[in-house]
Amino acid sequence: MAPASTFVGLPVIPPMDPSLNAANPKARGIQKVFEAREQAEGAGATVRRSIGTPKLKNFTPFLMLDHFSVAPGAGFPDHPHRGQETITYLLHGAVDHEDFAGNKGTINSGDLQFMTAGRGIVHAEMPHDDGQGTSNVGMQLWVDLPRDLKSCEPRYRDLRASEIPTAKGDDGKVVVKVISGQSYGVDSVQELAYTPVWLLDVEIQPGGKLVQALPAGWNSFAYTLEGTTTFDTGATTQEVPQYHNAVFEQKGDQVLASVSANATKASRFILVAGMPLDQPVVQYGPFVLNDASQVRQAMMDYSTFTNGFERAENWRSEIGAAMM
Repeated sequence: MAPASTFVGLPVIPPMDPSLNAANPKARGIQKVFEAREQAEGAGATVRRSIGTPKLKNFTPFLMLDHFSVAPGAGFPDHPHRGQETITYLLHGAVDHEDFAGNKGTINSGDLQFMTAGRGIVHAEMPHDDGQGTSNVGMQLWVDLPRDLKSCEPRYRDLRASEIPTAKGDDGKVVVKVISGQSYGVDSVQELAYTPVWLLDVEIQPGGKLVQALPAGWNSFAYTLEGTTTFDTGATTQEVPQYHNAVFEQKGDQVLASVSANATKASRFILVAGMPLDQPVVQYGPFVLNDASQVRQAMMDYSTFTNGFERAENWRSEIGAAMM
């Protein structure tokens, strides 16, 4: 008999959703498109940050989106979190992780890690050295936790590339890795993030068109990794080049994306949607709570090794030791 699930999050595919079941679906419009510019982060790492900048802050439930490149010798040594989830998607290379509870491991190209910080965690994320000096490239998305789950116990869920189903559309010109959510009738693995988030890795060949329904009223965006993507809002079209984030309007049922038949290369983007949380966001670095007093308490708890941070006292990660 399988053990009972300890998952306390909300379902990733909302039942009886009007947009997922719309008889005459309408395309979502575009709020804005902007480039994710490079900046330094961590210890020697480089990121292209789009969410979490003056151009797009607190786009509930999303807090931050980084397209990162981390070479051996750089990384993100020991640091805390409270009150949010992080989703890390490795595009190339590998990243080692280790936390104060003794959890450790490696995610490789195509793998993901879903980390729920809850009441508190201290961990390190460092590039796995392949001996060739190769940079490790991926995406990290920070997601807010609902108010009543901010004090939950921390947890990890590694999702291996081999677990991710693939959906195809438009006679094979569209290929979707269904990391979280649903596409072309294919459902993802369940019970990943506590806050419901859809994450789709989409590749469109020249001449192809994606038709993708999203849950009603959820906030959504598309970040282009490769090539140029044309989004159709029903009234107009807009081309979105590499390293740009297209932020969609809440109104509408589906996203329409295509690549011109005359294009010389395919486009690849991640399409993300999340359930908005009706709550204030007060963030100070890696602490994400609902009011300033809770942030001050988190800082006190971390510095005094209490209320979830007890195991941080005298703990140092092995993978981050060289940089501490």
